[in-house]
Amino acid sequence: GLWVPMLASAMLGVAISNLVWGWTMASGTWQPLFAPFVSVSPTVVLMFGPDVKTVLTGGVLGGLVTPPLSVVGAGVVCPRLGVPPVVGVTGGMAIAAVIAFTLCRHLPWLPEPLRRPAEPSPVVPVKHGPTWVLRRSLADFSEAQFFGSEWAGIGLIAGAVVAYLLDPASPAYGSGLLPQILAAQAITAILAVTIWRRRWARRPFYPTFVPVVSVAPACVLTYGGTPASVLAGAVLGAVVGPPLAAAISARMPADFHPFIGNVAAMAVATSLIVPPLQLIPGF
Repeated sequence: GLWVPMLASAMLGVAISNLVWGWTMASGTWQPLFAPFVSVSPTVVLMFGPDVKTVLTGGVLGGLVTPPLSVVGAGVVCPRLGVPPVVGVTGGMAIAAVIAFTLCRHLPWLPEPLRRPAEPSPVVPVKHGPTWVLRRSLADFSEAQFFGSEWAGIGLIAGAVVAYLLDPASPAYGSGLLPQILAAQAITAILAVTIWRRRWARRPFYPTFVPVVSVAPACVLTYGGTPASVLAGAVLGAVVGPPLAAAISARMPADFHPFIGNVAAMAVATSLIVPPLQLIPGF
């Protein structure tokens, strides 16, 4: 029931991001100023509730703290380490979130965090058959924005396809690789949900979306969208990403949103999987 205030905080965060850090794009290069929208800003609301003060706090913290860390990560750290920019973007989100939630502990106007239960709440039994796999795979396309809806996923994919048809150089950073990226994302989403559906059966949530927005597209962009890059990124991401994210998130403090584990896993999994593939013939 927190979608409206969550969206408001996310939009405020990305607006502040562009107003305060827009100068980083003066050279004409892309910068990850979107970062607050999918990290600190909405999660402050998800952790502390829908009050106006919480919405404003999330927007301001996200817009001020997250962009510089992601910009430095993607533009400075990643080129020196030889890893895809998504590592710096998601790593910056993780560090910014740790800083932001640590600050939240000392902000007197924030209420007590909405505590996560020690054990997952009982859920209505669901048949995890082919229809569920398809719906869950589509929902994972929108999970990074905390929407988690197959309808939002369909809209996201449809919008990207329309943008590509209007101007192939518009999406995917002008690479022209949107079809290959979508193929890799679709494969890794279906594989991840299928491989880990028993975890979904036992829990209210499992981070199968992690490779959809990290390993799979990063592999395609790094190696030019070859069939090998599409399959390798999809398969390896589906196997490694979700359990790594779940393991890190489970170790977060109770007043830190578990998305921190998800973005940290994106950075780690992409670093471990994508660069070594260049040693394999065909990459």
